[in-house]
Amino acid sequence: MKRLKGIMPPIATPFINDEVAYYKLAGNFSKWNKTGLSGYVVMGSNGESVFLQRDEKLKLVEAVKNNISEDKLLIAGTGSDSIRETISLTNDAAERGADYALILTPSFYKSEMKPAAYIKYYTAVADRTKIPVIIYNVPKFTGVDIEAETVAKLAEHKNIVGIKNSAENLRQTAELVAQTPDNFATITGTGSVLYTSLTVGAVGGILALANIAPDECVQIQKLVEEGKHTDALELQKRMLPVNKAITAKYGVAGLKSAMDMLGYFGGEPRSPLSVLNDDDKKLLNQILVNAGLSIK
Repeated sequence: MKRLKGIMPPIATPFINDEVAYYKLAGNFSKWNKTGLSGYVVMGSNGESVFLQRDEKLKLVEAVKNNISEDKLLIAGTGSDSIRETISLTNDAAERGADYALILTPSFYKSEMKPAAYIKYYTAVADRTKIPVIIYNVPKFTGVDIEAETVAKLAEHKNIVGIKNSAENLRQTAELVAQTPDNFATITGTGSVLYTSLTVGAVGGILALANIAPDECVQIQKLVEEGKHTDALELQKRMLPVNKAITAKYGVAGLKSAMDMLGYFGGEPRSPLSVLNDDDKKLLNQILVNAGLSIK
């Protein structure tokens, strides 16, 4: 099994006229594959997974697998509130080449999502999936937040191997590292806290920012590992306005516009999301320029 470590973008799904443009992936991967990215996540939040049909998801896994080298990780976002559907989609994704499954915390019945429910859910899934499970904690979308103590219990399962924590909560990330075994991978899910997460023991990042600034994200981790914290922090500071723009401020539309500006194919978000307006595109372009990002 390939080691779960390093920088990985949750890739944007290309749409043209609201249809998945699978053929547009090749150009993006031709650029990403030249970087130090350790792998890719398909069907993540930034991939608009909630707007994808099941057959589209499986075709995306196949398309991504066909465009990456064997040494790159392929992680598929296969979680849903339904245990049965999660197991089914995960195993179908595994058959198409996924190495790991990124599984969102169930959240519809929020008041019932207590530690016992998470343990029941993830244990049932991990018992029956053909590939290892990564817990996906993203409170800003789900409205629920899994506790470090619960993750520590789940980490005892041989098929639950890591967590992507997208909460901007450094204390929580530090607790996750401290309370789980050394072979359990804690990965940050937002570029705004990449540097600080790495300094408390995270082993990498699944970052929207890595779609458009892969070299910079990889370099931050490299500098931290080399003990060059001043340089790492300086680069992190330079990326902060970019990360804010493509996540909190402009969202998926901003990420896709930034990709278009930097020589990737971003395209349109899928309906009901809308494209960025011209004024916001100008502001976003200036943010990219100020950060020193340009077409490579």
